[in-house]
Amino acid sequence: YGVDKIFIADDKRLEPYRTLPHSSLATHLLKQEDPQIVLFGATSVGRDLAPRLASALNCGLTADTTILDIGDHFVKKEKKEYKDLLYAIRPAFGGSIMANIINWDQHPQMATVREGVMKKEIFDKNYNSEIVEMDVNSLVNEEDFVVKIIERHIEESDVNLKEAPIIVAGGYGVGSKENFERLEELAELLGGEVGGSRAAVDAGFIDHNRQIGQTGTTVRPKLYIAAGISGAIQHTAGMQDASMIISINNDPEAPINSLADYVIQGDLGVVIPKMIKFYKANAK
Repeated sequence: YGVDKIFIADDKRLEPYRTLPHSSLATHLLKQEDPQIVLFGATSVGRDLAPRLASALNCGLTADTTILDIGDHFVKKEKKEYKDLLYAIRPAFGGSIMANIINWDQHPQMATVREGVMKKEIFDKNYNSEIVEMDVNSLVNEEDFVVKIIERHIEESDVNLKEAPIIVAGGYGVGSKENFERLEELAELLGGEVGGSRAAVDAGFIDHNRQIGQTGTTVRPKLYIAAGISGAIQHTAGMQDASMIISINNDPEAPINSLADYVIQGDLGVVIPKMIKFYKANAK
């Protein structure tokens, strides 16, 4: 992949991020270029900047999308078909449905996208990009720099679910915080990380920074072991692209089983200890 055009605003006053100057620059750029689609990362910066630009440009914004697609849409009221629209897809109503959000009558079409949703592509070193330098002084008023950053404290996280090759995740069916310790032991033996569903987090079984799903982290591990997870859309949206999924559940009708490559039907209190024992006995 490559970028056709890169806009650079090189000014020391723009670091670190502040809302007003960055909003002024981005608003000017979008009005000038008039793009059809604008995407932001669903980060602290993206969640602050995107709604301000949507308001300035009088267009819609879909937050925390987990799937993006391009397609046509027929509007019955207008009896007209619109081509190549952005389908911003995300769970809604507590994860009970997947909402397809389309904006056909205003542009740009804007969305913030959860980290980990897009796969990394191979960069083409021979791709020629056009570099455009922006004149910050002519585009940003001095009043926009009224907020001064005196000091910043950045908290470092010891959890790295996005890069973990193996994830052992537990749901409400694990039963307790103590039972999660078994999952942690298995994850450590496998060289992976432990995660949890929103239900497990809400129950206090595991910390929020290990939550996987729409309101947590989107992951793509090589192996995803789902223990005691029913498989609500809110959760599966964040792990469905794992290379291999193993479901451990005593409910044969659990929705997550339809996603799984392998299903182990049984009691977690029996299955997990057996997996730990087997791995210890056979690991070199």
